[in-house]
Amino acid sequence: MKNIWNIFANDIKNISTNWVAAILIGGLTILPSLYAWFNIEASWDPYSQTDQLPVAVVNEDAGASVRGEELDVGNELVKQLRDNEDMDWKFVGREEAMDKVEYGDYFAAVIIPEDFSSKLATVVNDEPEKAGVEYYVNEKTNAIAPKITETGASTIVDQITSKFISTVNGVIFDMFNDIGLELENDLPDIKRFENYIFEMEESLPEAYELMEESLEDANEAQSIINNAQSLLPEAEKVTGEGLQTIDDTTAYLNEAENRLDEIAPQVQEDLEKVQRTAEEINNFISDVDSSEIDLDEGEQLSGLIDDRINESTKKIETAEAALEQLQEQNSKEEGDEEQQRRNQQQIDEALDQLTGVRENMEDVQEDSENLQSYLSEQQGEADSLINGLKERAEAATNEIDAFVLEYNNNIEPTVREEAASAKATLADARAILVDIQSTIPEVEQLLMDTDDHLGEGKNTLEYLLGEYPYVNEKVNELADRIREIQGETDIDDIIELLQNNPEAEQSFFAEPVELNKNRLFPIDNYGTAMTSFYTVLAIWVGGLLLISLLATTVLNNEIFTEKQIYYGKLLTFISIGILQTLIVTLGDLFIVGVDIAEPVWFVLFGILISMVFLSIVYTLVSVFGDTGKAMAIVLLVLQIAGSGGTYPVALLPDFFQTIHPFLPFSYAVDLMREAVGGIVWERVYRDIIFLSIFGLSGLMAGTFLKQPLHNKTQALMKKSKQSGLFH
Repeated sequence: MKNIWNIFANDIKNISTNWVAAILIGGLTILPSLYAWFNIEASWDPYSQTDQLPVAVVNEDAGASVRGEELDVGNELVKQLRDNEDMDWKFVGREEAMDKVEYGDYFAAVIIPEDFSSKLATVVNDEPEKAGVEYYVNEKTNAIAPKITETGASTIVDQITSKFISTVNGVIFDMFNDIGLELENDLPDIKRFENYIFEMEESLPEAYELMEESLEDANEAQSIINNAQSLLPEAEKVTGEGLQTIDDTTAYLNEAENRLDEIAPQVQEDLEKVQRTAEEINNFISDVDSSEIDLDEGEQLSGLIDDRINESTKKIETAEAALEQLQEQNSKEEGDEEQQRRNQQQIDEALDQLTGVRENMEDVQEDSENLQSYLSEQQGEADSLINGLKERAEAATNEIDAFVLEYNNNIEPTVREEAASAKATLADARAILVDIQSTIPEVEQLLMDTDDHLGEGKNTLEYLLGEYPYVNEKVNELADRIREIQGETDIDDIIELLQNNPEAEQSFFAEPVELNKNRLFPIDNYGTAMTSFYTVLAIWVGGLLLISLLATTVLNNEIFTEKQIYYGKLLTFISIGILQTLIVTLGDLFIVGVDIAEPVWFVLFGILISMVFLSIVYTLVSVFGDTGKAMAIVLLVLQIAGSGGTYPVALLPDFFQTIHPFLPFSYAVDLMREAVGGIVWERVYRDIIFLSIFGLSGLMAGTFLKQPLHNKTQALMKKSKQSGLFH
């Protein structure tokens, strides 16, 4: 351990006593920091200087008209870009723009074509066309500039899109607002329509049944109409026959009245004669007394009575014949059946009365015939017969008187009245039949029209029944959809949504998403973000400078072992490396002015990284000589690309993604980022552990490989010096 310290102390003494060595060491400690500072300053905030990048803008837009409104998007864009300082916009013609982009004076050119506004205006058509913006870039002028100008061109497109969307949506939401007001006014009708649909859905099955029943009724009605049409000729025939019958009956009644007029006086005369004869017989019999009767004159008396009775009987038979004729005439008349029955009854009663009178007369005649024999046999019986004749004669007289009175007061007036009534009834019936007969053609035409209409109605009903399944399905679907919509949302909510502020909606859709940026570990600028990478890179470069200029051996190495020389020189390298790191990190803080979140830890982490890096590069050169220098340079190249210091590891090629976990740079850059942006100690612990593993691995390699490989390394170095190309 003492020899190790002596080697280190001797190096410090030589530096302090040899001014050339001191100057060289001073240069080695400062030079790496310049590498870091210049790169950090150069990349400090390049995107804030894009206003110095010249980009041509060519406006060839001819404008357009949309539903009476003039649209000139190109002109509006130029107005906006004149106030835009994101880039150095150059408003020139197409030819000048293309020449200067090709020559390299302009980094890019944005050309708005002639049909730009007209294509945007097709948004109101059935087949809208997308408008295009031409973008030309000269990519050979610079690697980054094309990306920046492309971002600028994208910004132009975004501005156009935002403005266009804002304008179109403003119009759309004006329309929505009008629609919302109309819907609000029509809301009662909409509610009624929903109710109509639900009622229709509920009533359709019943309507289907009614249509089926109506079709059956139509078929039956058509059958009835067909039957009625077939009966019309018969009805016309019957009507004609009915008129003929009425005319015949009326003529017969007229004839009966005439006949009655003819026989009525004769009947009246005959009845009066019968009445007188009966009175005479009654008076005669009343005058006869059995005590005064001469039995010898019985034959003469009997003959006289017989003659008178025969005469009365003939008169009665004449009256009976007239009544029977009237009875026959009454039975043939048409009219009120009840009245005919009463007339018939009166005539029958009159005939019965005449029959009774005639029978009484016949009894008187018989008694008169028996009078003569009785007179000769018994006087008492004669008296009895005479009394009987008186009674019967008186009864016959009374009956004849009653019949004459009945005939004059009831029979003849009633017959005449009924005949007149029958004639009036027949006249009315004839008028009705005439009307019926004149109506038959109308009925026939009506039946034909009804038959046609029924045919059309049947066709309509059959069509409706055929379409019922489709209509029923669609109505049910519509009702279900209305219920589904009612379940999902309310029409009032839709109306409220449509009734908006068009200006507010236009502003919203111009920028529908607002990015609320929350910076967990805020970094002021790109230079600050790159500080960790460039600082770590400067520390590694500082180590490369040390191993390139400083010796890893001692002059009097006979008294020291290879292990002692290894550790003694290692202390010298690490000491100078720490000085380099202090200058770099403190210069980042106070010279460049990088805003470090944890400045103390930034310096301490830098010292740790320097110790790890120097243990690696020093070991490579100490063990492998000039070959180790080449190995350190190759390792530097791999780490610059594979550490993720500039680009995310996920964007690197597969090879660098594979070696990334095995590179010290990966953990060194990550550790310095923790100090720059804000510490997450879990990541710090992980990075320190892996860096410690790399550092200890270097020390272990130097400890165990220095002595075994020393002679071979020296032989290689001697051989290289003999070439005259290497020192």
